[in-house]
Parts: sequence; structure tokens; C-alpha cells
Amino acid sequence: MYNPQLETFIKVADAGSFNKAADALYITPTAVIKQINLLEKSLDLVLFERTHRGLVLTKAGKSLYQDAKYIISYCKDSVVRAKNAMSEGEKIIRIGSSPTTPAQLLMQLWPEIQAQCPDIKFEIVPFENTPENAKEILANLGKNIDIVGGIFDDTMLNLRKCKGLKLSREPFCCAVSIHHRLAGKDKLQISDLYGENLMLMHRGWSNYVDQLRDDVWQNHSRINIVDFDFYDMSIFNKCENSNAVLLAIKGWANVHPLLKVIPVEWEYSIPFGLLHSPNPSENVKRVLQAAKNTVQAKNQL
Repeated sequence: MYNPQLETFIKVADAGSFNKAADALYITPTAVIKQINLLEKSLDLVLFERTHRGLVLTKAGKSLYQDAKYIISYCKDSVVRAKNAMSEGEKIIRIGSSPTTPAQLLMQLWPEIQAQCPDIKFEIVPFENTPENAKEILANLGKNIDIVGGIFDDTMLNLRKCKGLKLSREPFCCAVSIHHRLAGKDKLQISDLYGENLMLMHRGWSNYVDQLRDDVWQNHSRINIVDFDFYDMSIFNKCENSNAVLLAIKGWANVHPLLKVIPVEWEYSIPFGLLHSPNPSENVKRVLQAAKNTVQAKNQL
């Protein structure tokens, strides 16, 4: 449905090298170079500047890089929509799953939800957690994906144009490399973070993160705050590679095999629940109500 050379182009852009892209694609560097040359020729564009330090995207290349990711994602979504059209009569709830919004976090609720909605089937839809996908998927819940489980607050919901059903509050933890000096601890004090680089999402993303940020700035100046823009795999890799400390939740313990998520003795937490469309379908409403009933029943025990 799209020129497969676009995927090769994205791999080369990410790797900054024909050889590294070839390794990732399990083909020869010559084959990669040939595909990029053909793509540039067919588009009549120069996509890369060849420098002694490696490959650098031109302005045209940067523009195509963003659009190519969207084109590939949109084509894959179109296939999903076509398959959904074939099963229109079935009652299926599509659960989005990515490294930072793993469907496994919701699995403990499914038996109770299934008991209340025995006619509804559930389908896991994996997606890559990128800023573009987050914007597209959450603003269009109910289209290709019905529900995503994740952390949120009102600021994030307004930004992403969706709604959230709170199921719990997840304490903020810290993720560190398994080789970090703190990795041997089972619980941290905030003073343990003195002298460390603490990676936090930028101000304005979440009121709950900003409250923690203000406390650190005002009362724990020996902690160095490092801002970042988005939770994706590159951030988990950066945490591990730079020996920094990343604000995380317990449910992300399996996102990166070389990171350990450790609880912290503080009172900071964030709501966790089901993200859904502002105008959910009747079947989604039933699932949301079943999830709410399940949580209320568990809290009464």
C-alpha cells in the first residue's frame, strides 16, 4: 500500500548510516544504498547529505521523515479498518498496547469484566509509542482503538482530546540501570537521589509531575532535573545509557530489561485508568461500567 523504500529510508535516517541500517534490515549495505538512490530519483529529491561523520537529513529529508512515518502508520490502520468492517456485527473492544501503555496492566480486571459482559470479545492492538501516534490514536479513540490503559491527568486529557476512567493511583517510582549505584536498594529515600540526574517530563505535561518538580527545586537542590519531551523507548535507553534516574511507575518494570523500577518514600502519585473517546460506543460504555464496578467491589473488600 506504500513504497517499501520508505521503511528503508526511515531505518537509514534513524541509524545515520547505510551499514547500520543494513544490519537492522538484514540486507547488504549495497541493497540499502540502491533503495535510497531509487527513492531519491523517483521523488527527485536529495534526502541525505553524505558527510564524513555519517548521513544527515536534508530539509527535504526531515520533512519526508515525519510524513513517511504517518503514511506507513495510516496504511497499516487502513488495513485494521478494513478488517473491522468485515466483523461489524461482532462486539469487539480493541485494546491499544505499547511499552508504556501495556495491556498486561489491565489483565487482572478482564475476568470480572468478561463475567459482566460475556458477549463482548477483546482484541489487543499493538502500536509504537511515538509522539505522532499518541496524538493520532488518543484523539481518535473509537476509530481503530477503543481503549488504552495508562497514566493521565486533566491536562493530558485536554491535550490529547480524550477522556479517562480512573481505576487507581500509581505511586511514582524511579527507574535506574541495573548497574546503577541505587539498583541494590528495594526502596529509595528522596535523599538517595542527591547528586543524580532525575529525568522528568517537561513542565505542563502533568500537574502531578509538576508538583514533584516544584518540591525538588525548592527543597532538594542537590538533585539535578533533566527535562524530556515524551516517554518512548529512546528515553528508557537514555536512562540506562547515561546512568540517570527516570521517573516511572511500577507497571513499567518490564519495559526495559536493563532497568530496575524502585519505589520511593514520597507521597507523589498519578491516576491510572482507561483512556477512551469523549463519546464512547455503547459497548465501550458497558466495558467502562464493568471496570468501574470491578474496582469498587475490590475496594470494598
